[in-house]
Amino acid sequence: MLREKVKISEKHLEEINAFLLDPNNKLVNDLLDVIEKYGGVDEINRKGEEAGKLDTILGKLREKKSPYMKDLEWLTEKRDKNEFISIKDFRRKVLGDKADSMKFKDDSAVTLEISACQYFPFLMTEARHAVEYGELMPGRFIRVRNMTEQVADDDILAVSAAVQIMGASRCETLETNGSDGSNPHLGGAETITGYFGGVGEPNDYPIKWADEYLYYYTNYGIKQVLNINFGTILVSYLMHKLGVNHEFKISVRVGIDNPYFFFVTMLLAKLFSREDGTTSLIGLNPSNSVTNKTIQEGSVIRKALGFEDSVKFEHHILEAQKGIVIQPYDRRNEFMELASTVKNMSAKHEGADLETEATRETPSDLLDYNWLKKDIDSNLMDHLLQGYMDKHDAVNHTARALTEHDLSFIAAKNLHK
Repeated sequence: MLREKVKISEKHLEEINAFLLDPNNKLVNDLLDVIEKYGGVDEINRKGEEAGKLDTILGKLREKKSPYMKDLEWLTEKRDKNEFISIKDFRRKVLGDKADSMKFKDDSAVTLEISACQYFPFLMTEARHAVEYGELMPGRFIRVRNMTEQVADDDILAVSAAVQIMGASRCETLETNGSDGSNPHLGGAETITGYFGGVGEPNDYPIKWADEYLYYYTNYGIKQVLNINFGTILVSYLMHKLGVNHEFKISVRVGIDNPYFFFVTMLLAKLFSREDGTTSLIGLNPSNSVTNKTIQEGSVIRKALGFEDSVKFEHHILEAQKGIVIQPYDRRNEFMELASTVKNMSAKHEGADLETEATRETPSDLLDYNWLKKDIDSNLMDHLLQGYMDKHDAVNHTARALTEHDLSFIAAKNLHK
């Protein structure tokens, strides 16, 4: 049969393995060198696990006499006293008494995701607001703040602690991310053709990316980071195959926009998974251009290769008004249909509801992620905080819509019981 011709031959797999195991293979050798720089696999995992423990993080903040400790103690106290709204009460708030007799689709619960939580004080403003108004805190936080800067003001530690206290997940963005001057041909619109060759990680940047990752993993316990280039994606698979217990998610910037692209992504994950089937890939953002049908087809591929429970599809519900997509962009209504058919998804909010955006004097802008704190005056900081809280409102709007459609959601698990 003609179909038989697409089978991958064992001979070709043997040739790939021979290349990978060649002692002169520079790709593998360079990666082994950077792993050795951090003490080897076992030492990396030991340091990463220890650095990521809540007690370790809080100990560092206490030692520094960080003003953030009071906020973290408040968050812990409110959690322990169950002062955040419960899932049951939130459903009653949306549906009334009939919520008590309804069955929600818990097996396909949608993670409520917000992007980007740039500053720890923003997260605390959100938490206090959630307690006061009976609202939900997201189950997943994406961060795009400069890593060196957030180390300097202990933001990286405070957010790490808060996320663990809340029972949420978070993903950081390394500075080796393609917008750090790595491509000398990229500027503004006048150099748009430079983007056709990839924003990405040219030349030796994949190894720089691995080096940067291992630094933050071993020193701060940052386990999960964004990935935007197939070179660094392959490096991530190889590191995990070699034994490093790290995780990554694929950015929307990779542009996974058709079922064949879903397949090649999952194919690489499968080829370089460990013997137990695990991989370092834990999530991917499809392109904003995908239809529900494409994500459904991608889900079939994900399940066939054994990743339905481990690789989350993180789908943009809303986007910033400027800097990323043509507006209006609002996928909430169609997402309700998708969430009823595809498991393990996030509803990602990177902009506010369109009606809210229309009331703002300055629209949301994806380029706001690029600000350094030292360049932000009080007016701009207020604007950035307002934009973040607008996204918080949008997250709760999506939770209400999911509830109205008999669908479940995942908010911060330790807060909303």
